Amino acid sequence: MPENNRKISESVENLFSKDNNQSYESLKLLLSESEKSNGVYKHFDTFSHMIDDANSYIRTRGLLLICANAKWDDENRLDAITDGCLSHILDEKPITSRQFIKALPEVAKHKPSLAPAIRNALMSADTGIYPDTMKSLVAKDIAAALKKIG
Repeated sequence: MPENNRKISESVENLFSKDNNQSYESLKLLLSESEKSNGVYKHFDTFSHMIDDANSYIRTRGLLLICANAKWDDENRLDAITDGCLSHILDEKPITSRQFIKALPEVAKHKPSLAPAIRNALMSADTGIYPDTMKSLVAKDIAAALKKIG
């Protein structure tokens, strides 16, 4: 296995680490690699399973990696899980929602066929499920994402 593939595979495994520093470093490496090449895309199925994890950190990592790999999705895997992903616009953890919402314009850019579904999900999101301290922040993120998507 070439060195870079091994490093990517190890980083994917580390996304589930109990050591949040280690898993965060792995996430950063995988996001960076996703900008440059499709080497991380082969783990797309792992990321799609992560979005249903009970741990919000794992859900967030999966969602961000799905978004980062939308540009490499020539197999249209994201299309099949779009509804499940978009349900996290209103994740039970507002921090997960906020990070995911901020990543959605990149998906719309690279997968324009999904832009209408993303736009509709953002516009219909009821931030009233969150405490007042988070409600306005999530609403601002939604407005910013909608503006970028157009």
